[in-house]
Amino acid sequence: MAERRGGGGNSSTRARPLPFPTAARRRGICKSWALRRFSLQPVQQKKIPNRYLGQPSPFTHPHLLKPGEVTPGLSQVEYALRRHKLMSLIQKEAHGQDGLDHTVILLSNPTYYMSNDIPYIFHQDTNFLYLCGFQEPDSILVLQSIPGKALPSHKAILFVPSRDPSRELWDGPRSGPDGAVALTGVDEAYTVEEFRHLVTKLKGESNMIWYDLAKPVHTQLHSDYLQPLAEMKARSQNHIQGVRRLVQNLRLIKSPAEIERMKIAGQVTAEALIETMFASKSPVDEAFLYAKFEFECRARGADILAYPPVVAGGNRSNTLHYVKNNQLIKDGELVLLDGGCESSCYVSDITRTWPINGRFTEPQAELYQAVLDIQKSCLSLCSPGVSLENIYSLMLSLVGQKLKELGILKSSITDSHFFRAVRKYCPHHVGHYLGMDVHDTPDISRSLPLQPGMVITIEPGLYIPEDDASAPARFRGIGVRIEDDVVITEDAPLVLSADCPKELEHIEHICGRSS
Repeated sequence: MAERRGGGGNSSTRARPLPFPTAARRRGICKSWALRRFSLQPVQQKKIPNRYLGQPSPFTHPHLLKPGEVTPGLSQVEYALRRHKLMSLIQKEAHGQDGLDHTVILLSNPTYYMSNDIPYIFHQDTNFLYLCGFQEPDSILVLQSIPGKALPSHKAILFVPSRDPSRELWDGPRSGPDGAVALTGVDEAYTVEEFRHLVTKLKGESNMIWYDLAKPVHTQLHSDYLQPLAEMKARSQNHIQGVRRLVQNLRLIKSPAEIERMKIAGQVTAEALIETMFASKSPVDEAFLYAKFEFECRARGADILAYPPVVAGGNRSNTLHYVKNNQLIKDGELVLLDGGCESSCYVSDITRTWPINGRFTEPQAELYQAVLDIQKSCLSLCSPGVSLENIYSLMLSLVGQKLKELGILKSSITDSHFFRAVRKYCPHHVGHYLGMDVHDTPDISRSLPLQPGMVITIEPGLYIPEDDASAPARFRGIGVRIEDDVVITEDAPLVLSADCPKELEHIEHICGRSS
């Protein structure tokens, strides 16, 4: 999806008045952290309860998860490795503060409501999800350094909603602390109410807290537990440090297992786009194409759409994030569909533009081929050491060249006005990082040299509004964008959306079959 150049309730169960953590609690849920191995070697897996949890498990969904997996394709060991890497980054950030205890705190998302008692479909905060795979709302993940041991040694603790039959009758099952440990492989788990006992311990001068104060993910949990701690730590020598940037640094480089998930998301979206092209006919409502695309994604196993898709016919394709999708696409117009799906926590983001009647007009074909040529040149630059900013600079130069060739820009335009004129017709960046979110790791600069394992989009476009009197009349009202998802490798880039056709003749062949 085109990106700008710039850039819950708590359980009603009362907390038990016991010190944190209790010996009984440790024995009942997991081994004491002092006796556990905090290495990257797999530990003996807890038996998952023979009941439904708050998310799919290998017991309840054997068709989705293998034993030892927390989310499809991602094991407890992989999640433990991520936590280990995060604590290693904190070790580097905290250089010279070796005498401190370090505690990382991440909050889950709350449940959001569209109207009284009617929730939106829950979607977990991706930083929280990345580190533990737990997909229930109103939860807290804590990574706590082990006294007497140097980082990255730590224990992982989840605080989760307690089992509550009255709420589960309406909202579905909860995992509870025992289910959370068995499913995710964290070291300990407690009810959310018990988090207050840990907060009391964290107020000491010797504790360094890693938590994002600026934009709390869960405002209720923040105000109940973290805001008082933040106010106290503000008067301490050890102020609270943000952790979001460190997590994003880890998320930027995908593991082989993550890339496999993204291959699936890309394949599903490519097939859905082909079926949507095949179903095109003139005239057609944008809402029909939206529904067709979503159906084809969901029918192939996608969990949800990754974002509200752009289904823009005719001149509406010149509105970059057009999502009303409620107009009629007329004979002779192009449709621009920018869409993607989420599959097993990872997303795709692909854009294709095609003629609704199956045949490009001459001006449409000229503009389309210009964008395709630019995109291919940008794709050829997707290699280690090159940055998205480098590719963006190339895109602007190529767009300007094509605009001159098409007669949209005058050949005599001065250098001082050149890039301003180019950005008029392509106002967005060449691409963005992709992963668990569509505009993934947004705090990471696009000037960073690309590395193997990074996943990006490449999406040049040309947009000629119908009211642009300075452009030749034949091009007015045409907008074209072509977007692919790309994995950076040591060799040639891996295009995850390669199965989705984009050559003129291939698109016409598919769309012509619907006539």
